[in-house]
Amino acid sequence: MSKVTRFEDLICWQKARELVNGIYSITKRDELAKDYGLRDQLRRAAVSSMTNIAEGFARFHRKEFIRFLDISQSSATEVHSLLFVVLDQNYLTENEIKSLQKKAEEVRALTLGLLKYVNSSISTNKVSEPTVEYNISWEPKDIPADFTNETV
Repeated sequence: MSKVTRFEDLICWQKARELVNGIYSITKRDELAKDYGLRDQLRRAAVSSMTNIAEGFARFHRKEFIRFLDISQSSATEVHSLLFVVLDQNYLTENEIKSLQKKAEEVRALTLGLLKYVNSSISTNKVSEPTVEYNISWEPKDIPADFTNETV
C-alpha cells in the first residue's frame, strides 16, 4: 500500500476540486451570476469542501484531520442543498442540477470514507509515549490506496 504524502493524491480532494470547477462554471452564467448571495454561498461551500480536506491533511493530529474532513463533507452537503434553490429559481435545467448534486454526493461519500478510515485508526483505549523523536513531523500514513490515484 502506498503512503500518501500530499493532499493532492486524495481522490476526495480531486473530486472536490472538480465540484468547485463545476460550481464556478455555472455561477458565471445568466441569472445565477446576478444572484450574488446564492452565487457566493455556492462558491464558498464548494471551496470549503475542497480546502478543508487540504487543511485537515496538514494538521499534526489525526483527530484534527477528522474534524476538518467532517467540515468538508458537511460543505459538500450544503452545495447539494443549495442546488435545490438554483433549481427552484429555474436558473439551470434539472439535468444540470442533478449532475452537480451527484458530484457533491460523491465528494461527501469519499470524504466520509476517508474520515471513517482515519477515525478507526485512532486507538482511544491506549496512551503511550511515541517511539519517534518529537522533531519529526507527522504525516498521514496508512491511508489506503483507494483514497488516492496511486496504484498499489
